[in-house]
Amino acid sequence: MSVGLPERTPTNLLVGGQWVQTATHLEVINPATLGSLAEIGDATPEQGLEAVAAAHDAFQTWGVSSARSRAEILRKAFEIMTAEIEDCARLIVLENGKAWRDAMGEATYAAEFFRWFSEEAAHVQGDFRYGPNGDKTIITDYRPMGVAYMITPWNFPAAMATRKLAPAMAAGCTSILKPAAETPLTALWVADVLERAGAPAGVVNVVTTSKSGPVSEAILSDPRVATLSFTGSTYVGKLLLEQTAKRVLPSSMELGGNAPFLVLEGADVDAAVEGAMVAKMRNGGAACTAANRFYVHASVADEFAMKFEAALRGMKIGPGIDQSNDLGAMVSVKERDKILEIVEGASNEGLATTAVSEAPGEGAFLSPYVIRDVQHGSSLTRNEIFGPVAPIVTFEDQAEAIRMANDTEYGLISYVFAKDAGEGIKVARQMESGMVAINRGIASDPAASFGGMKESGLGREGGFDGMHEFLETQYFAVDL
Repeated sequence: MSVGLPERTPTNLLVGGQWVQTATHLEVINPATLGSLAEIGDATPEQGLEAVAAAHDAFQTWGVSSARSRAEILRKAFEIMTAEIEDCARLIVLENGKAWRDAMGEATYAAEFFRWFSEEAAHVQGDFRYGPNGDKTIITDYRPMGVAYMITPWNFPAAMATRKLAPAMAAGCTSILKPAAETPLTALWVADVLERAGAPAGVVNVVTTSKSGPVSEAILSDPRVATLSFTGSTYVGKLLLEQTAKRVLPSSMELGGNAPFLVLEGADVDAAVEGAMVAKMRNGGAACTAANRFYVHASVADEFAMKFEAALRGMKIGPGIDQSNDLGAMVSVKERDKILEIVEGASNEGLATTAVSEAPGEGAFLSPYVIRDVQHGSSLTRNEIFGPVAPIVTFEDQAEAIRMANDTEYGLISYVFAKDAGEGIKVARQMESGMVAINRGIASDPAASFGGMKESGLGREGGFDGMHEFLETQYFAVDL
């Protein structure tokens, strides 16, 4: 094991309760140093199917286990994860690159899914009533779907894993988790936590691979797999939906975003800047919920831009393992360069694109950009930037701002800063997004329903809705 990783950091596949070695391996890179962190298992499609078999076998007993027993395992996982929270944060920092504060925030948020769904496990409510014609009794019940295949992205390696594993386990499903190749170590660590908490062999399986397409195709084609839960880009989500359509496989999709951030006339500019620093800069901007387009009323546009730039300029950029740094590395040089290409495109359109500070020369670091005088419809407002770049569009008419905010195929989250909550809610009701944060820079909560409209996805995660994605509805017509 490489120096710097927590002592308990698995690197092999987890299949049927066994840590399985593979013939070939993947290298995990630290984006802050570009050095090697570890070598992990590189699964074949055949090994993916072995995980399906293990999960299917485990479901025969896990699916009929008591809700209380499942809840106690999840609660124990929360306790272990909370006790070892700095180990989790350290892994996130080392393989993802984000700042320590962001990593600790993610680790705490991730653990909370175990606690929330431990409490939800025993609260599945059915329905019992007489038929309208009085000829029967209507009973509605829920049952676990079975084997769930889960695909998670690199930007939140702990939270995306627990947000899927916890509700699936609470519902009585077994799982095969395929984390992103860039950030597999955190997911493997989370699986080890669940094993130590008492999850029976085969309930949680983890498959890491460089062959995502063939492995996923093999797994999704297997009739023993009952549902897919995917978080990632809309492009990949559509490809997966084409595969699942062949089997009419239930699928939950948490896809891309292009979140508008509205600062209305009369809004508290200082509060809006504070909210923008969270909505834009959490995780270095690499979040589907990140504020991507700023629509600011002309009366406060200059003040907002000036104060936002000053706040960004005050961020210290460097390796996340140094807890004094505010902004870590992007997950890879490739991802950093993709963001710089978007900035270069904006420059070619005639916009002034000067970084607000200087980033370290080594590693996948990137300075923030605030780009003023952006026109709605330009490349900056059409692309999900996924980094610390903030384009500002000035408006005078509120109805036009709402129209521009909704002028996208995405609809995950919107941010509205208004003079008061009443006006904020009035505007929020007009936003075409599954979530709206009003006068605050973050909305995510394990107890809340997370998901989007339009091409931002299907289904919901978090709250009871997150557990319902892993439950099948069954209706009984009974003569009583």
